[in-house]
Order: sequence, then C-alpha cells, then structure tokens
Amino acid sequence: MAYQVIARKYRPQHFDHVVGQEHVTQTLANAIEQNRIAHAYLFCGPRGTGKTTIARIFAKCLNCTGGPKVDFQDDDPRCQEITEGRSLDVLEIDGASNRGIEEIRELRETVKYVPATSKFKIYIIDEVHMLTKEAFNALLKTLEEPPEHVKFMFATTEPEKVLPTILSRCQRFDLRRIPVALIVKHLREIAEKEKVQIDEAALYAIARGAEGAMRDAESALDQLISFCGDQIVESDVLSMFGLAAQGQLLSLALGVLKGDAERVLRDLNDLAQHGKDLSRLLADLLNHFRNLLIYQVSKGDWKLLEVSEAEKESITAQAEQIGADALTRIMEVLTDCEGGLRNAASKKIFVEVALLRAIQARDAVSIDAVLQQLTQLQAKAGGSAPASAATKAIGKSPPAEPIKTSAHVGTFSPEPLTVSARTEPLTAAAGDEALDQLWKNILEVVGRASAFTRSYLLEAHPVAVANNVFTIGFDPEFADQMELVNNSKTHTLLQTKFQELGHPNIQIKFIKAEAPAPANTPVPVAQSTTVAAAPSDSAATQAAVSQPKCSQAERVSAEDFKNDPLIQKALEIFKGQIVEVRV
Repeated sequence: MAYQVIARKYRPQHFDHVVGQEHVTQTLANAIEQNRIAHAYLFCGPRGTGKTTIARIFAKCLNCTGGPKVDFQDDDPRCQEITEGRSLDVLEIDGASNRGIEEIRELRETVKYVPATSKFKIYIIDEVHMLTKEAFNALLKTLEEPPEHVKFMFATTEPEKVLPTILSRCQRFDLRRIPVALIVKHLREIAEKEKVQIDEAALYAIARGAEGAMRDAESALDQLISFCGDQIVESDVLSMFGLAAQGQLLSLALGVLKGDAERVLRDLNDLAQHGKDLSRLLADLLNHFRNLLIYQVSKGDWKLLEVSEAEKESITAQAEQIGADALTRIMEVLTDCEGGLRNAASKKIFVEVALLRAIQARDAVSIDAVLQQLTQLQAKAGGSAPASAATKAIGKSPPAEPIKTSAHVGTFSPEPLTVSARTEPLTAAAGDEALDQLWKNILEVVGRASAFTRSYLLEAHPVAVANNVFTIGFDPEFADQMELVNNSKTHTLLQTKFQELGHPNIQIKFIKAEAPAPANTPVPVAQSTTVAAAPSDSAATQAAVSQPKCSQAERVSAEDFKNDPLIQKALEIFKGQIVEVRV
C-alpha cells in the first residue's frame, strides 16, 4: 500500500474525532437526530481547521446505510466510497478551478437527476468565495429551492467575499483556530501510534508554529519524522522552522521588562545570526506580552491562556515586575512594528528600534499623569494660568453652572513711559520707580500675547537695565521657573514687546536674585467675580477657580496650552503626547 502522509492517514472519520470544533459537530449531530437537515451549509474558518473534513463526515451521516444517522459504521460501503472519493452521489468541486458561469450551469443541469445509490446528492464546493459574481448569481435560484434530494456544503477561508444573497440561503458555521493544548495532545497520540519519541517542548514548538491549524501541525510532524527519525527534540523543531526557543523568547521579554537595552540587543543579534524568522519572533513576543496582560487583568486565571507549565512560572514571575498600563504601551509599540515590518528594508534594524522604543514605552507616563503633575508644580510655584488650563484639559464633564467665588483680580493699564527717549540707552536699577513701571507695562503687553509666559514672569522681578540689557531676576525659590522661560522663544517675545513700547535692540538676561522687599502698598480690594468651572472636587479645579491673578482676559487657548514651553518640556521629559485639550 502506498505511503499516506500523516494529515490524510489520521484524518477524522467521525464527528467525535474532530478536534476543537465541538460547537459545530454537536450542532450537526443534533440536527441529524432531530431530522432538521437544511439544504445548504457554509463552513468558514482558517486553513487546516477541519472545514472540508466536517463536510465529508456530514455527507457520510446523510448517505450511510440506514441514514441519516451519526453513529455509522466505518466499513459501510457507502461511507467507504465517500472516504475514498469515488462516490457518485457526493461530488467535491474546487471553487478555484470551477469558478465560471459555465461550470455552474452544468451543475444546475445535474442537480435534477436523482442519486445513483444514496439518499442525497451532495455537492461539496471548497473555496466557494473564488466563484465569480456571475456564477454566484446563476446558483442563487437552485440554492434557494433545490430538489429534495440535493444538499449543498460550502467551505471557505474568506466568507466576506461570498455574496450576501448566498450567505442568506445557508446555515453558517464558523470554525475556530484549534488551541495549542489540543494540538499537543493530538500530536502526542499520533507520535505514539507512529512509535516516535518526541519531547514535550518539541510538541509545544510545533503547536506554536501551527498557529491553530491542525493540518499544518500534522504536516510539520511528518516532515520532522523524515528529518530526525524516531527521536525528536525541541532544537530540531526550532532549526527546521526558524522559531526561537521558549527560553530565548522569555529572556528577550525579560530584558524589555527590566529596561536592559544591551541585553535585548544581544539576544536579538544572537537570534538573527542563527537565522530565526524575525517576523515570527515579533509575533511570539507580542503574544507573550499579551499573556502577561491577560494574566494580570484576569488575576491569574489560567483558563484564558494557552501556555505550558514552564511558561506559567515565567509569566507569574514577570507579571510582578510591570503594570498593565506599561504592558499596554509595550504592546502598542510592537503592534505598530508588526504592521510595518513587511515593508522594512532591514528587518533586523527595524525590530531593534521597535524593542528600544518598547523599553522607553515601559517607563512612559500617561498624559493625565503629566497634567496632574503640571498642576501640582504650578500650584507650588504660585501661578494660576497653567493650573486652569490643566484642569480644563483633564476635566471630562461639561461646564456646570458658574461658581461664584471671591478672588483678587488685578488690572493692568499701560502708562506713558518716562524712562528715557528712544535714542538714549535704558539705564535703571532695582527699586527705581521707572524700572518698576516699565516692568508692569512689559507684563501687560506680554500677557496679551501669551498668558502662559506672563504667568511665569509674575514670580520674576526687574533687576536692572543698562547698555540695552534688561536683567530679570528670579528668587532662588523659583529657580526652576527661570529654566522654563530662559529660551529663545521667550527672549524673542520680550524683545518684540520692548520694541513695541519704543525700546528696540533690547537684550534679555535672566539671573537668580533675591526679590527686593515689598513696598508698603495697599492690599487690593477683593472683588466678586464669576468663574465657570467643571463640576469636580479635585484640587486642580479648586486652584483654577480660586487662584488670584487670573482675569477674564487671561484665559488660555488650547493652542497656547499646546505650545507653551512648560507643557513642551514636560512632554519631552515624560515622553508623552497631547491627545486632547478642552478649553
């Protein structure tokens, strides 16, 4: 007898032999027992999951001697004819090769003839989605009202390509990918029958490479037996199919979790030099992080995971080293990489960059955390505008009724400058009334252009102006705030405003200097004002509502908030991005 490959030799011949598709086989068995047999069935699912196999078994149940029945005998002549593909009443048609309207017209002519020896004439059309639109339309009427002796069984991997008019005339069954544990169990049984010794790690490697397709797993086992003989170990599977060992994969994942870039790059280089498939490596790594996330979210429910006992120990240990948010960010990076890897000129470099980005994503901070921290920093510094903007960005509820609060509202009116003429260089020192008046005017015009910049400068004070250099001091308590304004953007803004006030060519200099003692000036009278705020009990909201120094004219736009140096610096530090600003 000629040699048969494992996939054909151990092909299921009864419903109870089919692995991992009980939701389909049980439904069909019940339909037979209740005599509720439809005239058309559509079996959908990935390759190698049993679509055509189930259709053949169903055909045996319908045409067996004394049928329809589920428990037919293997030695039934009619069932043997179907198994061997020589039954005159069960016709298997390849949709890819017979996709035209002429073939379907020929089929329509044959359906009218009664079966030769069986109860039903059964048409099994594989890859039915390959039929042309015209062929589908030609089949419609026959499919909707076929003769009583005709049954149609369609199989396809792409049901979305089947016309809706065809789908509506069929009972649809969706087959799922077969779990790894079931594939391992089935392969172990086959190896015992074939008298082949194969270790557990090798079985899991084959099942992992099959991606839920039993036929692929059986074909891989067949190839390994030819390659290795009757002794198969994990290294044989890995070398043949370019897979990474489970230990190597776990080591690479641990390097990402610990932020050890050197270890990650060394492990990846080692895998690439040994010819491992980087696309498959990335998919396996992504699946491992997915397992970690599911383990954390489900609080250790192993029923949701398809892993070996060795993997369970690693997942338990690694899950304690990272949070769910960080895992989500890592998976987002790897998912983006997986989509672009196909078109990458150098896959190794592409994956290296992705893993380094994953390490950075592990330590990234969400934008909500950034805004909350900004609010705390601004409240500590005494400013109000950023606190208000941050509150609006964080707030999720629409504005409620205006909240009446008592706040000190400062008003600023530019007055005529009396420091000097334009042609004379500016000269003044701390405590000079002219210098103080000039500083007030500068704050006013700057506030009109950028409320954020003005809020930072509120904690500053003028030190001196000499030789066209205006020196601005920050008390050591607010030294951090000086770093936020000591940039080219703020320098340019201040120089422009000096020029508008009649003082061109002014250079700006920031220094640390203690603020002068406050003069005995009357305290501004508290005014009652109405401020709209979102209903929230957060400290940020209260700060935005009750802070002094923030008038109606100083409300910050969304664009100002995004472009503000403080926000930009925070995003750079925390490696974040602004998703939404509500004003």
